[in-house]
Amino acid sequence: MADQSHFLSPPLAYLNAEFMNTPAARPMRILAEYLEPAERLRRARIYDTIVFFGSARCHSPEQAAQQLASINEEIERAGSPSAEQAVGRTRAETAVKLARYYQDAEDLARRLTEWSKALSSNRNFIVCSGGSGGMMEAANRGAAIAGGKTIGLNIELPHEQCVNQYVPHDLIFNFRYFFMRKFWFLYPAKALIVFPGGFGTIDEFFEVLTLIQTKKPRKTMPVVLFGNDYWNEVINFDALIRWGTISPEDVGIFYRSDSVDDAYKYLTHRLTEIYSAPEGLDQVKLT
Repeated sequence: MADQSHFLSPPLAYLNAEFMNTPAARPMRILAEYLEPAERLRRARIYDTIVFFGSARCHSPEQAAQQLASINEEIERAGSPSAEQAVGRTRAETAVKLARYYQDAEDLARRLTEWSKALSSNRNFIVCSGGSGGMMEAANRGAAIAGGKTIGLNIELPHEQCVNQYVPHDLIFNFRYFFMRKFWFLYPAKALIVFPGGFGTIDEFFEVLTLIQTKKPRKTMPVVLFGNDYWNEVINFDALIRWGTISPEDVGIFYRSDSVDDAYKYLTHRLTEIYSAPEGLDQVKLT
């Protein structure tokens, strides 16, 4: 019998991995990163999120303290620090300072999740992060400790970015495109909290400010900039006002906070106010 292998049909186009990774298939990849998360979130009945932004490089307080103790032990054994050890100790001391915000992110995510779970309305505000380590891990960890759902919007990077252990497998979303990831950060978002972070966090924060300033979202999204010591040093909003590149009222787009209690009161008050929680829900008064 003649060999019929050359008559076998090629794979369907959308099952052809070689084709799907070509520039020609880019529109389909983009569309998939819109449709697939939309369907999964619909099945999970998740429509409202509270988004946490922040550095992936931040350690937990335990990790930061351990690193500092380790380098101090090295220096003690050496008798006096080398130049490299001195730099290492300074970095470790800074990491301990930054780790305070890891704990704050965890505590705030936990309290917001507990508050959301206690609501008797059909609103359920789900903590969402970028799904990696640092502040993102802290937010997912806090929500998980409270027994709530939590989302991780992961991004494919040249050096693999691991998803933290606190995001359940069915709520991990992997993205190839940053702009589609940003869309899913903002589309279901009802509030955003920006913890200390680097280029990525600042990019996300300023994009949110730009969208709100230009009235692109048709919803009110409270935005909290958390960590006065960090942000007052990193971004000089007063200089932007002095130079006339933003208006004085533009800094009212976001709320500055430096404590979990204050941020929690602000967010629960604003979300209650905006989304008209049912009668009987305690109204949080701002002082």
